Parts: sequence; C-alpha cells; structure tokens
Amino acid sequence: MRQLIIQVPKGQGKTVLDLAKSHNGANLAQFEASNGDGEIDVVIVNISNQKVEKLLGELQNLSQVHITLTPTGVMALQPPASEAPQQVKDVEERSPIEIFLSGLQSIGSWRGFLGYAAVAGVVVWIGLYTNTSYLLVAAMLIAPFAGPAMNVAIASARGDRYLLWRSLLRYFSALAVTILITFLLSLILQQQIPTSLMIDRSQVSAVAVLLPIAAGAAGALNLVQSERSSLVSGAATGMLVAASLAPPAGIVGMACAIGRWDLVKGGLFLLLLQLCGINLTAAILFRIFGLSIQGSRYQRGKKGVFPAALGVTLIALVGLLTWQFFNSPSLERSTRAQRANVQVQKAVQEVGLAELVESNVRFTRPEIPGQNTLLSVVYVQRKPGVKVSDGVIRDRITRAVQNRLEEKDFNVTPLVSVNVLEP
Repeated sequence: MRQLIIQVPKGQGKTVLDLAKSHNGANLAQFEASNGDGEIDVVIVNISNQKVEKLLGELQNLSQVHITLTPTGVMALQPPASEAPQQVKDVEERSPIEIFLSGLQSIGSWRGFLGYAAVAGVVVWIGLYTNTSYLLVAAMLIAPFAGPAMNVAIASARGDRYLLWRSLLRYFSALAVTILITFLLSLILQQQIPTSLMIDRSQVSAVAVLLPIAAGAAGALNLVQSERSSLVSGAATGMLVAASLAPPAGIVGMACAIGRWDLVKGGLFLLLLQLCGINLTAAILFRIFGLSIQGSRYQRGKKGVFPAALGVTLIALVGLLTWQFFNSPSLERSTRAQRANVQVQKAVQEVGLAELVESNVRFTRPEIPGQNTLLSVVYVQRKPGVKVSDGVIRDRITRAVQNRLEEKDFNVTPLVSVNVLEP
C-alpha cells in the first residue's frame, strides 16, 4: 500500500474522504490545519498501489489540492489483531504514475551521474589493464548505465519524447565519459598491446543478444514490483544491466588508444545491442503493467511515440544481428571457438591413434592481415599398442583438425599445435 497526505481548502476534506473510501482506502484520517495562507483540511489515506493513479485522477478535479506521495510501502493494520497477517500479505505492483515519476527524478542530477561514470571508467581500466576480473564486477556496480537505459524504456512505453531524448542523452554521455577516461589512462601509461583480459572480454558470443533481453525484463520487473514483493535487490538488477556495458566501454577506450579497431568494433556492437535489447523487453513489460500514453497528472504522452520507438528498436536490433552474423567470425568468436573445439575433439577420435587429454581453441591476440587466426593447442596420449612415431600422430591429427574446420566453413585460418604426451 501507499500513503497519501492530501491538503485541500477547508471544507473539502469530506469530499477527499469519500473518494478514498470509494477506492477502499484504509486507516483514513482528517484534521484541520494551517499552511500559512489560511485554514486547510489534511487527509491521510492508505490505498492499494494499483488504485493510486485512479485516485489521483479524481483528486485533480478539486481546486488547490496538494498531494504528498510516500514512495515506500506502508502496512495498514486494522482490528481485529488476529487478521494482521492476512492484511499485509497482499503485496501489489507499483502504480504506473509512481514508476514514471521515479524515472523523471533520476534524470535531475548531472554532476553525480557523470562522476560515477568517470569513476567506473577508472575502475574498469585498472581491472582490464591489470587482468583483475573482480574489479570489473566493481565497475559494473558503480557504472550508472542502468538508470538511463531503463528510462528509455519508460519513455517509450509512456510515449514521452522529452524523457526519451533526455534518457538517450544521459546514456551516451555516460558511455562517452567512461570511454574517454579509459582512453586517456591508456595514453598516459603508454599502453602498447591489449591485455589478456581485454581479449577475453571482447569475445562476442552468437547469443549475446539474450543478455540485454534478460536484463531489460529483470530491470522492468524490479521497477514494477513493490519493494516487499521480491528478494532481488535493485543493485543486483542494475549490475545485470551494466554487466555487458562497463567492460565493453572500457575496451573501446583502451583499444582506440592502441589502435586495435577490431576490438573497438566489437565493443561498440555490444553497447548498441545492450540498449536495443533492454528497450525492447522493458518497454513491452511496462505497457503490460499499465504504463499508458496518458494518465493522471501526466499529459505529455503521444500516441505515435510508442510504436515508433518499438519499431526503431526492432529495426536496429535486426540490423545489429545481421551485422553480427554476416561478419562472422569477428562478432561471434566466443561461440565459434567453442564449436571449433568440438570439431577438434572429433578429429582426434577420427584419427584413432591417441586419446584426447585436453584441447584449447581460441582466436589469437595479434591480428595477422587477411586472416582470422584460430589457434588450437591439443594434448593427446598415445593409445596402447600404437607403434607409429610421435611425428606421425602429430601430422595426422593436425591435418584432420584443419580439414574438419575447413569442411565446416568456419572461415578461419587454423593453426594447430599437437603435443603427444607419455604417461
């Protein structure tokens, strides 16, 4: 439930009480007071989350009405005391007006917002430069990308062009600050080559689109659900949204400093994919949970904005996925490496001279012009009774691996190193 403190001119308190009763308000109270300009009636109302916007819509017909909305849930207990557990167990979603107003509140402060983006840039740079993965987690917690990304979805659902523009501006401003900080730090420290963690985190998977889609759904559900109806914290969902934003933003800045444009391309792809995926699922969920074009105390929504925003998002998402799959394997190296590893293991079994101990398949750090270099390091153990030399085993497995990767059209240049181990 939500608590409303309503101030109206003296004599209108009874009208407010009747409206609150018609919406099943609980623990109602009215008293007279003064606000410095004259006598007023003050009414305290506790009402279901889902009825807040309807009550506000009826109250705005009164003259000189002032409303204070408590943004946290309240427990309205009524006699008999034995029914207290039943009275508090029904927890409802937040009202649409509350979700929208909280989004508007979050676009107010620029200084703190950009400050967090800069700090996130420093932390993510340290993590990538020193190959310290837990610092990337810290950067995800600090990075302020979740707020504007979710506000883009709220603006799309509400049809608010002003909020949509402001949210997009904040989103790309935060990314620009993070990228600039990492770029400058790499220049100052004279970084020359990408670190191993930069290479690992720049590997894009073929299913990368699923992360922003899940993040958008989780973020929308977190904003819609009452704070007492979920065990998932806002920080956790915010971190999920930032999970594929903070590291790619850092990689883009560092890669620009060292001239690795292949890494820049992958990072920018992830940043755009994240925004489109989040907006698609979150905007649809917000509409399902009641955010509409017009509402009480909100008249800025335009009918054409929601379908237009959703259409642009879908077109951009399809364009990004087309770019990803038609530029294979550069934008799906993580998935390609896993599939290639399966073919390596099948090739070893096909040769039949040795048992597989371990195989490591990855795209290499240096870029050799004109080829997508895939390095396969294979460790095998000679089978009992096999009399051929180690060189023969290496040659046959090497040819088998290369032939399989070429037959499956991996579009790579396979470099294979086979090591024959003796027990």
